[in-house]
Amino acid sequence: MSFQRIAQDVKLGKDVKVYDFVNLYGCEIGDGSKIGTFVEIQRGARIGRNCKISSHTFICEGVTIEDDVFVGHNVTFINDLYPRATNPDGSVQTDKDWECRPTLVRRGASIGSSVTLLCGVTVGENAMIGAGSVVTKDVPAGAVVAGNPARVIRTNPKGKRS
Repeated sequence: MSFQRIAQDVKLGKDVKVYDFVNLYGCEIGDGSKIGTFVEIQRGARIGRNCKISSHTFICEGVTIEDDVFVGHNVTFINDLYPRATNPDGSVQTDKDWECRPTLVRRGASIGSSVTLLCGVTVGENAMIGAGSVVTKDVPAGAVVAGNPARVIRTNPKGKRS
């Protein structure tokens, strides 16, 4: 018995490993990627090749993760700067009442466990985000950032993996 919810509109690459208790719909996942237990990946999200998405992670609409990216446990992506349940007139919000702000994670980046990424940011190539950080602005390529809000701790001037 499988405990996966993979909608028919999901595009899975070759040799993708998907563990149980996942919810995938309307997304794309590249060749060789691994999707851990208790992960949700929403419509319009794109995961590159050879990525590892660890358990309890939420990847929402508007998120693009390039190749060779590590995403730790319990990582949360956010796609709305001003989330509300209702409009000022009291009516329940619909898809027309908010703007999806895209987030981009560049090739080779690593995101530590329990990181929250606000929408509209770019995480640079081979950057590393320390566990528990809150990312509120772009992370430069090759940088190591940590904290709330995340700040650059050090950089790798050649942009290689830290």
